[in-house]
Amino acid sequence: MRKLKLQMRISVDGYVAGPNGEEDWDLKSDEKLWQLIDELPDSSDTLLLGRKMAENFIPHFEGFAPDSPKVSFAQKMVNIPKIIFTKTLDKPFGKNTSLAKGDLAAEMAKLKNQNGKDILVYGGAGFVSSLIAGGHIDEFYFLVIPVMINKGMRIFDLLDQRQKLFLISATPYECGVSVLRYQLNKD
Repeated sequence: MRKLKLQMRISVDGYVAGPNGEEDWDLKSDEKLWQLIDELPDSSDTLLLGRKMAENFIPHFEGFAPDSPKVSFAQKMVNIPKIIFTKTLDKPFGKNTSLAKGDLAAEMAKLKNQNGKDILVYGGAGFVSSLIAGGHIDEFYFLVIPVMINKGMRIFDLLDQRQKLFLISATPYECGVSVLRYQLNKD
């Protein structure tokens, strides 16, 4: 069975974006952290995005200049098959995209039972909240940014029961970010 992995930047006080989606509190990755960010998609063959995030994410990576130092990562994001979860779109946009409009639990079961590599999720906040609340995420990569932003978007507010996590690793990086890697404890 394929695993669903979440990579998400999060402030120390539990926010993933400012009240209007601002990410101005984020830090620039150092070389070793960038290596983790760059390698994580290699273990996956599918990327899941909520519609709101997809509207910015897809054009951002499709618009990368060929001489950008991060163009190889951008090409990974363009080339990986992406599924946009939406209730409002009628047709996909961008390269290598398709839509999922059905029941979230049924869509997750179908995806996880397909052959292939793992599945990666980047966001957005509402979509990730639903995945967490449904117990669909198997592995969490929280990139903890050393800042408290006080207000903004959260991803744990839809939980209606406790979910226990097992710590796989905790790695601090020179830029100040710590990556906490957890596995959902389904026992």
